[in-house]
Amino acid sequence: MSIIILGIESSCDDTSAAITKDDLILSNLISNQKVHKSYGGVVPELASRAHQQNIVPVVDQAIEKAGIKKSDIDAVAFTQGPGLLGSLMVGSSFAKAFSLARNIPLIGVNHLQAHILAHFIKKKEDPYKPMPEFPFLCLLISGGHTQLVVVRDYLEMEVIGATIDDAAGEAFDKCGKVMGLPYPAGPSIDKESKKGNHNAYSFTKPKIKNLDYSFSGLKTAFLYFIRDKLKEDPNFISDNFSDLCASIQYTIIDILMDKLVLAAKKTGIKDIAVAGGVSANSQLKKQLHELAGKHDWNVFIPEFSYTMDNAAMISITGYYKYKKKQFSSQDVIPKARMNLHTD
Repeated sequence: MSIIILGIESSCDDTSAAITKDDLILSNLISNQKVHKSYGGVVPELASRAHQQNIVPVVDQAIEKAGIKKSDIDAVAFTQGPGLLGSLMVGSSFAKAFSLARNIPLIGVNHLQAHILAHFIKKKEDPYKPMPEFPFLCLLISGGHTQLVVVRDYLEMEVIGATIDDAAGEAFDKCGKVMGLPYPAGPSIDKESKKGNHNAYSFTKPKIKNLDYSFSGLKTAFLYFIRDKLKEDPNFISDNFSDLCASIQYTIIDILMDKLVLAAKKTGIKDIAVAGGVSANSQLKKQLHELAGKHDWNVFIPEFSYTMDNAAMISITGYYKYKKKQFSSQDVIPKARMNLHTD
């Protein structure tokens, strides 16, 4: 018998609801919050208020688009963490109430784990898409996290490397802010970099032992570089904007790829996946495919809509947890901080 899961994602500033039937996605609705752009980042209080306004209509639309009734839903999965606590509370409260009212299981989902399992979402129009085989190596890169993960099974993962300070997505946003770009800066840098020369400027890469990352030093070096150049020429940024975007992007991606190559060599794994918002970056995709040819990798990149925060990845993770009967009780609490292995 098929298992129908309602997934709810509210970890940051996007309210999302999705319906899956086993591992097949039936609907995936996302309501964006544009109010944060003028603040240069997400404002937690505004985010939680917007979630309260959006969650009921988004869930209703997801159910309607999936062509099912509420009574067809077998369980409700929600993002337990990590994320903004106020935002998480809205999603978890709704999920608890839905679960209690329908008398169906409640499933708390780790947001990071869900990003990785987005690789296993199937669509009606592409039910046989290639998927990574266990064990595979995943580079999880987003605004708040940068990790190298060995994925041994759907619910068995080991972090073998992580950032010791800023995440790659933060580096994009903070360097973009220095250049006057609005939040989030990553997509803008990516778009502009296509017009520039990535060899125009070079920035020192951090020397961190093992498989860990660091981006705070690069961010600071970029800030001082821009400050000094502006003293010499007030028009430096505008006159060299494309080259600056291309150079800083190339450096960030190069740092990511260096450790990924090292991790692949250490583990001997040939199935290489990326996940999280930064996995949509064009330079990352380019370098990843180049490395795949060089090292004989099988590369897996999620569809763009599943790289960002979305409920489809929460729902698919809920499906695998449902099969293992890994349910949550009504006293489950959202967690702003949550390790990848934490259930």
